[in-house]
Amino acid sequence: MSGRFLVVEGPNGVGKTTVCAHLAAALRRNDPRVHATTEPSQSPLGRLLRAAEATVTGRALGLAIAADRAHHVEEEIIPHLNAGFTVVCDRYVPSSLVLQRLDGLAVDEIWAYNEYTIPPTLTVYLEDDAEVIAERLDQRRARSRLESVGGPAEELDLYRQAREFLDQEGWRQAVIDCRGRTPAEVASAVLSEFNAPEVACSP
Repeated sequence: MSGRFLVVEGPNGVGKTTVCAHLAAALRRNDPRVHATTEPSQSPLGRLLRAAEATVTGRALGLAIAADRAHHVEEEIIPHLNAGFTVVCDRYVPSSLVLQRLDGLAVDEIWAYNEYTIPPTLTVYLEDDAEVIAERLDQRRARSRLESVGGPAEELDLYRQAREFLDQEGWRQAVIDCRGRTPAEVASAVLSEFNAPEVACSP
């Protein structure tokens, strides 16, 4: 695969979607071959998952998310990487290692559903103060079931545990401190990590 794969992770309300939009725009200024995507995917299965998350739980939800991810990787991510695109993905395996744990699954079971996935070129984790994230979530009109189950502090802790687990699996990862930064500044910090020589030259 000749393209590069950037994943943006972090707790609900930390600003992933906005930062991903800034990243895609910045990357396109140098090369139009940029594909922005998200999980759950925009496939029929992904759209079904978005609608069913309130009622499908536990193992059933974990398996359904893994199925959507398998389709996403095989039918969308890999073809774009093979075509030389940079793929920017809002959520990936680390989200499962957090959200499915909030839903009662163990890490080993979650990983068993996802160990087939391709590792990104770089996974970045956005972090902010739990209180700031909570205030942002309070401004939303509605929260998903899983957003209501785990608070920002718990999610931040579970993401740190997910990073430790994926370190053991050889994933290349970085943490971005979002405190006091605008989304554009956060995106710039992400790109500095993504364009670092040791990452830019990695397969």
